[in-house]
Amino acid sequence: MYRHQYTCGTGTNLNLGKIVCVGRNYADHAAELNNPVPENPLLFIKPATAAVPMAEPVHLPAGRGGCHFEGELALLIGAPLTGANAAEVPAAIAGLGLALDLTLRELQSQLKKDGHPWEIAKGFDGACPLSPFVKLDWAPDWDGLTYSLWLNGELRQRGKTAHMLTPILDLVAYISGHFTLQPGDVVLTGTPAGVGELLHGDHIAMQLEDDWLRVETSVA
Repeated sequence: MYRHQYTCGTGTNLNLGKIVCVGRNYADHAAELNNPVPENPLLFIKPATAAVPMAEPVHLPAGRGGCHFEGELALLIGAPLTGANAAEVPAAIAGLGLALDLTLRELQSQLKKDGHPWEIAKGFDGACPLSPFVKLDWAPDWDGLTYSLWLNGELRQRGKTAHMLTPILDLVAYISGHFTLQPGDVVLTGTPAGVGELLHGDHIAMQLEDDWLRVETSVA
């Protein structure tokens, strides 16, 4: 079931916009980092300058501590959404993809301890490798999607949308109540357990379902 793809950065006539992310949308990931589960989705934004094609090598920021991978399902927005309800969301999602939410973990932990925003630990240049997007010309089972991440051939993450604390359509509706989503924006939907530090020479492979999308990258 290989689908037509939009490339990273543009999807037909869509220019990449902001990247809206959600933290702790899987209880097992919150637990592995000893974080409490939030009552509402925990949102933050990566700038468009954080995005790079996942097919290109990942470059780790030098001298800024360990950089962790977080594999996520990504949504490409194709129509404006403001204050939407869940029923209005599917028509505005143009594509499905995969992403790495790269995180400077020690820096993020210190910022959290100091009560400061996370952006410099999450939004640096290259902090969001993105796959191509599978064009949605059919209605997927939003609560039945599965994606996987392998590090050096070892399965490290298996994300199932059924396990999300806030389901996809509710999540996008919630986001649209706080930030207007525009065509070309990307939503990262959270990461399951299994995150870890990247090292030079590592190889990462990600897959959406069995045959919708598979991408690979390496750490330079």
